[in-house]
Amino acid sequence: MNTENSQKLDQQNHDKQNAQPAPISQPLTPEAVSPEQQAAHKAAMAEADLLLNPGDRVDSEKTLEEKSQQVAVNTGDITGDRIVVPTYFIVDDPEEGQKALHHIKDAEEISDVIRQARVDESGERTWR
Repeated sequence: MNTENSQKLDQQNHDKQNAQPAPISQPLTPEAVSPEQQAAHKAAMAEADLLLNPGDRVDSEKTLEEKSQQVAVNTGDITGDRIVVPTYFIVDDPEEGQKALHHIKDAEEISDVIRQARVDESGERTWR
């Protein structure tokens, strides 16, 4: 391999290591939940007496982006307001990068992430 190709590969590896992951937008309002997912939830609720919400199911084959769009709850509460709860919370781990934490299965780890929040000298919340 010549020096020019080696330098290009080194630059590409450096770029990959320092690249910021694209921000992930999760559905947090009823309007943001895909119609396909809404229909699948409705059908699952009509078909069976479920122990879990249809969106609570864990599928390890899904990509991070697919997991970020999965909704566990999309229903009305007692006041009539619609409540949307993501199945996975996407967090930035300094060692692993972005990862999806399941809101039931990984509840303890989600709590640990929340506990890492700190307030700086000016009263601003920071994450470490």
